[in-house]
Parts: sequence; structure tokens; C-alpha cells
Amino acid sequence: MKKIIGLAALIAAGTFAFGDCCQTKSCKGIAKPDYTTFICHRGESHDAPENTLPAYKMAVDRGFGFECDIYLSADKRVFTFHDRDLKRTTDGACTKKCAEANWETEISKADVGGWGKWKGSKYSPTRPALLEEVLALARDGRQIYVEVKPGPEIVPYIKDVFAKQKTATPKNALFIAFNRKTCKKLKELMPEYKVYWLTGANVGPKGAKKPVTAEYIIEGIKETGADGVDCQFNSKIITADIIKKVKDAGYEFHVWTVDKLNESLKAFERGAQTVTTNCAKKQLDEYKKR
Repeated sequence: MKKIIGLAALIAAGTFAFGDCCQTKSCKGIAKPDYTTFICHRGESHDAPENTLPAYKMAVDRGFGFECDIYLSADKRVFTFHDRDLKRTTDGACTKKCAEANWETEISKADVGGWGKWKGSKYSPTRPALLEEVLALARDGRQIYVEVKPGPEIVPYIKDVFAKQKTATPKNALFIAFNRKTCKKLKELMPEYKVYWLTGANVGPKGAKKPVTAEYIIEGIKETGADGVDCQFNSKIITADIIKKVKDAGYEFHVWTVDKLNESLKAFERGAQTVTTNCAKKQLDEYKKR
């Protein structure tokens, strides 16, 4: 009984440490590294070619949510790709801009699994994925971050793809975009889905960029009608105060792309709700060993 009373006194005084308390996803409102708080950038792109079904499936199999980038082809198919043109991840085999290439005759025949360090790997050949194939991987409890690369003209086609499937829902999928008009159109045509406005840590014209401020972020969110921001994380710029001001204004705050655990921990400690990374499993494994 004396031990119980002593323990209660320590708890009341706030001096008792609960061992593994802060090893969980959240402690006193602060997110921690977890399967739900790490978002796999372009899939598990550290261990499989970026923006491919193998990379997305690997993220899912490992228990994470993931991010994908989408474009609209010349023949109006929504497919996954990051760059404006097809050159880099096709290893120069196709140099057309994404919007000018035809899915049926060009994009679907391109190999995006054999470039760079993936040359000669088991992933070659792998073609880009269609949005409907990606959405089939959705499951509740994890999120698919769909980054919309073009302008608002793609949104009706995205809506059509979503309407023809039932796996991805507002519970497990959302949108991110740099283009303010795209964010607006997404909220207009698909208001049930969350949208996070994307921004860099430094903003402004080339040669005259300045560190982002909370006021700038809040203004951008208000203009786009977004639910929050997904901001590039630079620990010298993105302070706890910036994140707090944005969250106090009623918006969510997420960050990209962080590949070092110490930096991810800084982001979480300052109030970031999720961290997008190229190496989710690697970071989570390292965190669990601490």
C-alpha cells in the first residue's frame, strides 16, 4: 500500500517517468515516428524505383502510407510520374513531356524500373502506374498522399477515376499540390477529401528567395481553401513557433522530405503531424533501437 501511495504522489507531482510513454505514436500531443506518421515518398523509394507499383506495394506491405505524383497524359489517362518529362526515370529512352506523351503507345511501354541504381535489377521492366491501380492499394488507418503536379485542368479526370472505385475514400486518401488553383479546384469538385497546400521552406522568385513565415503559410492556406500545409522541412527555418501559429489558426501542418532520423525527430518535436521520407522503414527501425 505504501508503494502505491508513493507512486501516486510521484505522479501527482509530475516527477514520475513512464518508461515507454514517448515511444508511442503520440505523447502529450506530439507525434512520434510510427507507421502512421511516416509517409513513404514516391513509395518506399529507398528500396524500390520511385513512383512504381512495386514501391507503393512495398510501403503497404511494410505498414506505411505513401505519397505518389500524378500527371495527365495526352490521351487523358492519369498516371504516376514526378518530373515534367519522362527522361530521367526512363534512362533517356523517352524525352517527351508527360502531358504530351500518349499512355497507350508511349508511357505504358516505358521502363521506369531500370534507371540509375536499378539498372539490371528485378524491377526492370516496370511501367508507370495508373491512378486507379494506386488507389486499389488504399486501406483505412494509412494515408495515400496524391500529389497533383499539373494545373486545375486535371481535376475532373481525377474525380472520374475516384468515382469509378471504392477502395480509396476520404478516410485513407488526400491531395497535395503546389499550384494554388489546383488546390482550389480539388476543394471545389471533391470537397469531401482533404487537401494540403505544398510550399518550400524558402519562397519567392529565383535569386530572391526568403525563409517562409507562418503568416505566408496561413495566407496560402486561406487562399486555396486547403485543410493545411505540407511544407518542406528545413530545421533552421521551420521552427516550433511557425508550426504552432499555423495549427493555432486551425490548420494541419505536415512536412517533407526528411531522410535523417534526427531531423525527423526535430520536425515531430516542433509539432509536425507527419513526415514524408524516402526511407520510412530505415528510420523507424533506427528509432526503435534507441
